[in-house]
Amino acid sequence: MSKKVYVGLSGGVDSSVTAALLKEQGYDVVGVYMKNWSKDLPGFTCPWKEDFTDAKRVAVQLGIPFKMYDFETEYRQKVVDYMVAEYQAGRTPNPDIMCNQEVKFKLFLETALEDGADYIATGHYAATKDGQLLRAKDDNKDQTYFLYRVTESALQKTLFPLGVYSKPEVRELAKKFGLVTAAKKESMGICFVGKVGIKDFLLNELGPQKHGDILDQNGVRIGEHDGAIFYTIGQRHGLDVGGGLPYYVTSKDMKKNEVYVTTDISDERLWHKELKLGDMHWINQPPKEGAKLQVRTRHRAALVNCDIYHTSEGATLKLGDDIRALTPGQSAVLYSGNHVLGGGIII
Repeated sequence: MSKKVYVGLSGGVDSSVTAALLKEQGYDVVGVYMKNWSKDLPGFTCPWKEDFTDAKRVAVQLGIPFKMYDFETEYRQKVVDYMVAEYQAGRTPNPDIMCNQEVKFKLFLETALEDGADYIATGHYAATKDGQLLRAKDDNKDQTYFLYRVTESALQKTLFPLGVYSKPEVRELAKKFGLVTAAKKESMGICFVGKVGIKDFLLNELGPQKHGDILDQNGVRIGEHDGAIFYTIGQRHGLDVGGGLPYYVTSKDMKKNEVYVTTDISDERLWHKELKLGDMHWINQPPKEGAKLQVRTRHRAALVNCDIYHTSEGATLKLGDDIRALTPGQSAVLYSGNHVLGGGIII
């Protein structure tokens, strides 16, 4: 009796190839489209109908059953409301990480298992072995940064067939399988919302924000911002401040409604020798005190050597190299070689 796998079919090339590979490997494959968001925003049409149609066409091509799970209510509560609240608190969250934690590898997994699945699978570039999360072969596409909050029990029920391939190889496989999504472009933007920018999304959710002062490294007012929530640490673009040298955001005060900037790229407020983390999540066992690990502070950022020290809040990392523009609310993910240990939220 072949094992039954429910594949999250998003309508993109990666998930399409995932389903084709698993079918080729002899699994009993069922395609599932997760309807997480369908709302259009001013000037932006949500692509869900097009994605749903593409996912369905792939299922028909592969001759596999196809279902749709409607998770809109839960996605709104667990991902969107969390994201908006974090921005209002002056932090910069990562909705993709929360989507993986709460929707794909919790809600989708639980629903699929109840429905008769033995496993779920997604088109993520990652690998898993015995409930451990491992980096993908293609370092450029590795998506383990977004997966570090998934549990060991979820990983034991998850397949990541793309972990051994590069993106060009996946495109070639899509052509080989004759999939209708073979030439489909990458989807960018907020997880499931489409090609809408975060500022437009927040404006639609919260309305116009109170303007306030932009102050330089000397405390001099040099301009006006249109809402402190729209600015993130290290940001250079969109400040609308005249003058010669570029300005970088160093911090912001939500109570005073002020944004602080500097023209000095080597300003000590932009660079950090240590990193404080809270809301820790360990996939398997927490690392030992003082363990020598590597940390990634944003997707595709270079891995930086660090020593970890556990604290009452979470952890402090002593960094081997200074890291620029650490952003409260973002995630720092810890690795030991190819093994993903877990991580936490930057305080």
